[in-house]
Amino acid sequence: MSADSDIGANPQDAPPDADARHAAKMAKKKAARDKIMATKSGEKGLIIVHTGAGKGKSSSGFGMILRCIAHGMPCAVVQFIKGAWDTGERRLIEGHFSDLCQFHAMGEGFTWETQDRARDIAMAQKGWEKAKELILNPDIRLVLLDEINIALRYDYLDVAEVVRFLREEKPPLTHVVLTGRNAGEALIDAADLVTEMTLVKHPFRSGIKAQAGVEF
Repeated sequence: MSADSDIGANPQDAPPDADARHAAKMAKKKAARDKIMATKSGEKGLIIVHTGAGKGKSSSGFGMILRCIAHGMPCAVVQFIKGAWDTGERRLIEGHFSDLCQFHAMGEGFTWETQDRARDIAMAQKGWEKAKELILNPDIRLVLLDEINIALRYDYLDVAEVVRFLREEKPPLTHVVLTGRNAGEALIDAADLVTEMTLVKHPFRSGIKAQAGVEF
């Protein structure tokens, strides 16, 4: 290995002008970034979709709920599938922040647990009615529809009706977050922000069960 090969590996080995070159590069990057940011001045209520096979869809949605709470912004959660679960998010919000965040657990578990399609449909539709009520409330700034994508996938709800409502009746400054696997193309097309969580590795495949603080 040549004596030059690891120059820069240690900050003390960097060329004498490295700091100046770095500062100039960052100044140029900042100027370009500031120019872009100067063109962004509008605000709007966003339709946000978290989907994909990877973990983190609901977790990300609840992270946004906590941001709203921290800013003193009224918000709400409607859970379409996990309503029967005793989750950490539900304990925290109902126990400490119920004045800022409404929490409505409308589901009774995953479809293979309930084994009652008619009841699942009825619960999903009841959840959607509550969701519409919350979204139309002018005092609520963000509504999280947790696992609604699963209800849409199984045709418990009419995706065309959900998309129409979000496009035509959602107040202009209200944010709506929809989570769950297999978000349909119609919903993705209607959304302002879509994130797909990619599964790379999961402990469940190694025999590790869902654990408090990680999954719920």
